[in-house]
Amino acid sequence: MTIKVVNGTVFVVLDLQVIDDPAAATVALEPVRSRLLSELAVPASAATLAARVGLARQKVNYHLHALEAHGLVRLAEERKWGGLTERLLVATATSYVVSPSAMGPVAADPNREIDKLSASYLIALGARVVREVSDLVRRATETGKRLATLAVDTEVRFRSATERAAFSNELTECIAKLVSKYHDESAPGGRAHRLVVVAHPLPQKSDSKSDSKSDPKEQSPL
Repeated sequence: MTIKVVNGTVFVVLDLQVIDDPAAATVALEPVRSRLLSELAVPASAATLAARVGLARQKVNYHLHALEAHGLVRLAEERKWGGLTERLLVATATSYVVSPSAMGPVAADPNREIDKLSASYLIALGARVVREVSDLVRRATETGKRLATLAVDTEVRFRSATERAAFSNELTECIAKLVSKYHDESAPGGRAHRLVVVAHPLPQKSDSKSDSKSDPKEQSPL
């Protein structure tokens, strides 16, 4: 959550907002409306936005009404100019993520029959993280509580597939020991937490000159 001040007006913008309503997702993914969301990192009026995106003000107003109706933008300030009122809107978040929940019954689910060694399973796990954590964040916000989470993000470059396999085995053993040490199924007042550990090759930077000269084996996705 970020607090911004523009022209003396104070407004709060979420760092990230998860969209789980299918209708809101449809609205946000429309190209013109997505562009308007990016332009509304700071408050702006329909007239200002029309000049930026090259559309008629009436057309921009139409898109803004749709965004506002689905809680993606909100009123930041109203200005009086003679007998007219100018509305300045601002995006509700710096960035947005569409939750798998918006896909309904066809959303990715790791509980379905998926090869647990496949990339599809990893993606399904990621989708579940987005779905579950976004729901927890919503509930924590409604009750005024903080949500305890942990995230570790790092990179490791293996010298060989053999060392990669050795690392995987050691990591698995280490996690198993920690879980065995701290897990207590019958602890009164305890709360279960989900632990997800994933790893995947980093995407190659195809526009880098060094990539074209690198070892062909490094271009492999595995």
